[in-house]
Amino acid sequence: MKIKEIRALDSEELAKQLEATRQELFDLRFRLAVKKLVNHREVRRVEKVIARLKTILRERELEIKHPVTGKPKTFQKTR
Repeated sequence: MKIKEIRALDSEELAKQLEATRQELFDLRFRLAVKKLVNHREVRRVEKVIARLKTILRERELEIKHPVTGKPKTFQKTR
Protein backbone atom coordinates (compact mmCIF):
# COMPACT_ATOMS: atom_id res chain seq x y z
CA MET A 1 0.00 0.00 0.00
CA LYS A 2 1.24 3.42 -0.87
CA ILE A 3 1.14 6.29 1.58
CA LYS A 4 -1.52 8.18 -0.42
CA GLU A 5 -3.80 5.14 -0.32
CA ILE A 6 -3.28 4.84 3.43
CA ARG A 7 -4.01 8.54 4.05
CA ALA A 8 -7.27 8.20 2.10
CA LEU A 9 -8.59 5.65 4.61
CA ASP A 10 -10.43 6.72 7.74
CA SER A 11 -9.16 5.70 11.17
CA GLU A 12 -11.53 2.75 11.51
CA GLU A 13 -10.45 1.32 8.16
CA LEU A 14 -6.81 1.90 9.13
CA ALA A 15 -7.28 -0.14 12.29
CA LYS A 16 -8.88 -2.98 10.31
CA GLN A 17 -6.09 -2.85 7.73
CA LEU A 18 -3.46 -2.87 10.49
CA GLU A 19 -5.00 -5.97 12.07
CA ALA A 20 -5.17 -7.75 8.71
CA THR A 21 -1.57 -6.85 7.93
CA ARG A 22 -0.40 -8.08 11.33
CA GLN A 23 -2.16 -11.39 10.66
CA GLU A 24 -0.44 -11.56 7.27
CA LEU A 25 2.94 -10.99 8.96
CA PHE A 26 2.19 -13.76 11.45
CA ASP A 27 1.37 -16.15 8.61
CA LEU A 28 4.53 -15.18 6.71
CA ARG A 29 6.71 -15.73 9.77
CA PHE A 30 5.10 -19.11 10.36
CA ARG A 31 5.71 -20.18 6.76
CA LEU A 32 9.29 -18.90 7.05
CA ALA A 33 9.83 -21.02 10.16
CA VAL A 34 8.58 -24.19 8.47
CA LYS A 35 10.57 -23.44 5.28
CA LYS A 36 7.48 -23.00 3.09
CA LEU A 37 7.99 -19.32 2.27
CA VAL A 38 9.07 -18.82 -1.34
CA ASN A 39 9.92 -15.10 -1.22
CA HIS A 40 11.52 -14.10 2.09
CA ARG A 41 11.38 -10.40 1.11
CA GLU A 42 7.62 -10.45 1.67
CA VAL A 43 8.27 -10.36 5.42
CA ARG A 44 10.13 -7.06 5.13
CA ARG A 45 7.51 -5.60 2.78
CA VAL A 46 4.70 -6.37 5.23
CA GLU A 47 6.70 -4.94 8.13
CA LYS A 48 7.06 -1.69 6.20
CA VAL A 49 3.32 -1.55 5.51
CA ILE A 50 2.65 -2.01 9.23
CA ALA A 51 5.06 0.83 10.01
CA ARG A 52 3.29 3.11 7.51
CA LEU A 53 -0.12 2.29 8.98
CA LYS A 54 1.07 2.92 12.52
CA THR A 55 2.70 6.20 11.49
CA ILE A 56 -0.51 7.55 9.96
CA LEU A 57 -2.52 6.45 12.99
CA ARG A 58 -0.06 8.23 15.29
CA GLU A 59 -0.13 11.38 13.15
CA ARG A 60 -3.89 11.46 13.43
CA GLU A 61 -3.71 10.83 17.15
CA LEU A 62 -1.36 13.80 17.58
CA GLU A 63 -3.23 15.81 14.91
CA ILE A 64 -0.06 16.69 13.05
CA LYS A 65 -0.95 19.04 10.21
CA HIS A 66 1.03 20.89 7.59
CA PRO A 67 1.24 24.55 8.72
CA VAL A 68 0.31 26.07 5.35
CA THR A 69 -2.13 23.65 3.73
CA GLY A 70 -3.74 22.27 6.87
CA LYS A 71 -3.46 18.76 5.44
CA PRO A 72 -1.65 15.98 7.28
CA LYS A 73 2.07 16.61 7.15
CA THR A 74 4.14 14.57 4.69
CA PHE A 75 7.63 13.73 5.72
CA GLN A 76 10.55 13.61 3.29
CA LYS A 77 13.29 11.04 3.41
CA THR A 78 16.60 12.63 4.37
CA ARG A 79 18.81 10.29 2.38
